[in-house]
Amino acid sequence: MRIKTPSAIVLLTLLILSCNNQSEVKKTAYNWPQNVQPPVAEIKPKELSAHGDARIDNYYWMNDYFKKGADSSKVVAYLAAENKYYDTMMSATRPLQEKLYTEMKARIKEKDESVPVFKSGYYYYSRLVEGKDYFVYCRKKEKLDAPEEVLLDVNAMAEGHNYYSAIGFSVSPDNKLMAYGIDTLSRREYKIYIKNLETGEIYKDEIPGTEGGPIWANDNKTIFYTAKNPVTLLSEKIKKHLLGSSSAADKVVYEEKDPSNYIGVGKSKSEKYILITSEATLSSELRWINADKPDDAFEVFQPRIKEVLYEVDHAKDRFYIRTNLHAKNFKIVTCTEDKKDTANWKDLVPHNDSVLVSGFDLFKNFIAINERKGGLTQVHILNTQNNNSHYLAFEEPSYTAGIVSNPDYNTDVARFNYTSLTTPSSVYDYNMVTKEKKLMKQQEVVGGYDPKEYVTERVFATAKDGTKLPVSIVYKKGYKKDGNGALLLYGYGSYGASMDAYFSSIRLSLLNRGFAFAIAHIRGGQELGRYWYEDGKMMKKKNSFTDFIDCAEFLIAGKYTSPQHLYANGGSAGGLLMGAIINMRPDLWNGVIAAVPFVDVLTTMSDPSIPLTTNEYDEWGNPASKVSYEYMKSYSPYDNVEKKSYPNMLVTTGLHDSQVQYFEPAKWVAKLRAMKTDSNHLFLFTNMEAGHGGASGRYKPLKDKAREYAFLLALEGISE
Repeated sequence: MRIKTPSAIVLLTLLILSCNNQSEVKKTAYNWPQNVQPPVAEIKPKELSAHGDARIDNYYWMNDYFKKGADSSKVVAYLAAENKYYDTMMSATRPLQEKLYTEMKARIKEKDESVPVFKSGYYYYSRLVEGKDYFVYCRKKEKLDAPEEVLLDVNAMAEGHNYYSAIGFSVSPDNKLMAYGIDTLSRREYKIYIKNLETGEIYKDEIPGTEGGPIWANDNKTIFYTAKNPVTLLSEKIKKHLLGSSSAADKVVYEEKDPSNYIGVGKSKSEKYILITSEATLSSELRWINADKPDDAFEVFQPRIKEVLYEVDHAKDRFYIRTNLHAKNFKIVTCTEDKKDTANWKDLVPHNDSVLVSGFDLFKNFIAINERKGGLTQVHILNTQNNNSHYLAFEEPSYTAGIVSNPDYNTDVARFNYTSLTTPSSVYDYNMVTKEKKLMKQQEVVGGYDPKEYVTERVFATAKDGTKLPVSIVYKKGYKKDGNGALLLYGYGSYGASMDAYFSSIRLSLLNRGFAFAIAHIRGGQELGRYWYEDGKMMKKKNSFTDFIDCAEFLIAGKYTSPQHLYANGGSAGGLLMGAIINMRPDLWNGVIAAVPFVDVLTTMSDPSIPLTTNEYDEWGNPASKVSYEYMKSYSPYDNVEKKSYPNMLVTTGLHDSQVQYFEPAKWVAKLRAMKTDSNHLFLFTNMEAGHGGASGRYKPLKDKAREYAFLLALEGISE
């Protein structure tokens, strides 16, 4: 999935700046360096033909870096030249970037700790150390006042690495061993290691080329994992590793033959079953074995059915299934262990045309369900003993709430998260019997923070076809709706990924300097259910683009801002959105930030060797079909660059990006430079050490955000 995780979601805290409202922000024209020439990329025409149609790609040679061909050095030289041009043109913002970085960093609680979760006799938690980028993963036996065991100190592990990601921590059933995944290149290709938690020894077992989520069988010596294709980076095989053996001897227990499916392996809440999932955009299939019998052959739970998705968990003597079988917005059904086919599925939470069932968690007496209604999240609690149910109440106009990790099955307490554009991220424990909720932790506000100083709104724009489009907005008190306010509009609109309202301490650096921030909940996401998603994909993809434009025009008409002060931001598939809107309505934006943008849609989707391509035919279409080819060509940003004026733009990428490879934004910028008729600024910044998610750690991502904000503030003439 070409999705860019917003770095602003990282749990940070706030520091209030001295400026109290928009009128106090001083603006002066930014002194851009003069007579600095941007790089000019070499033109080497390549003809790409399909369905009798010929396209000329002048910059196709930039694809060559990872193919290690003759143009590899030219690619790196071009990216370096673009970085140098960016550095020169933005040189006067360096003090501002440093100031932004310093204040963002100052909002972070240097020494912090997560709320512990209980599983198999231990409380597990992570803590952050003052001045360090990464976390320390720990546990305590039976009681919170027990001595601390340090399982992994990721700070020590990351020393000497420019990028470091540790994920998939999986403790063996006997609590003695831990398997985990490490990526040091940012291509989401993890090597699995195994640690003895009693002796501290790291075993010689090393399993390369994985998704990084190891799963233990109940024998404490067998690990199941997902292996990746080294070229396409798709998950293709589930393998079984026996402790102490070479990974070269690992047995394939399942191989996916359909390249449009992602696969993965997990364990049921009951710990009784190992579950293999295979899922495409429109259909899925699950296989299972008893976790006590890791050498058994996996059996199909329910054979895949066209356009039917299902996911399974298990508790007591029953399976619980979330599915869209005869249920567009999904429902929850159950079946017994011996009768798994659809004929024996019984409704537990029936389908509701206006409510999307997005997930659930199982407990001994309850099921906690994450739902969506009217564009907002809700938490539904169902007593499985008597079928009584109720909902948690939330008061703010725009927020995000949802059940999170609850590994302990034998409890009546469910943990959920809550946040809004003005409420810091909060963790609650909710007693499903007494209906009491207890705040366990709220993102601490360093330096003091008063949410009453900020205003959040939820309004509705009207699309061209009459559809009502939710827009979430936040700004600091004093923001004047006179058309002169600066506003940053964020959007995504793909894969059914919902971009809900969330608190960001980073964002305060904009709000406190007079900006408003808005999220356009456009079609292609799933905010208003499965219908919302399907109205923004495939042959309806353009709805996502026109929705975003309609939201912008609504904000302009409401005097929140004007084209001279309106900015747009999106990453990955949201970068596709940015590319489309500047082609369709370049006049609406003073500036656009496109992060790791998926902009060469037609060429990428025509090349099955590129990571993710085959899995996403049901999202964008398959160019092998002439109808799909022509529709994709009609909106693909790279193919629709024209000789006309474009807004100011900052485009970012990572050399090691595995989701949207660096050459898409690089080629796009080169073509824009050659075609655009304006004198507006166009910058490409490439992180030569990172991939799709940007820099790793707590502090490095702040440099990226300071870079983006300095670009916006410079365009607004705000230098402090």
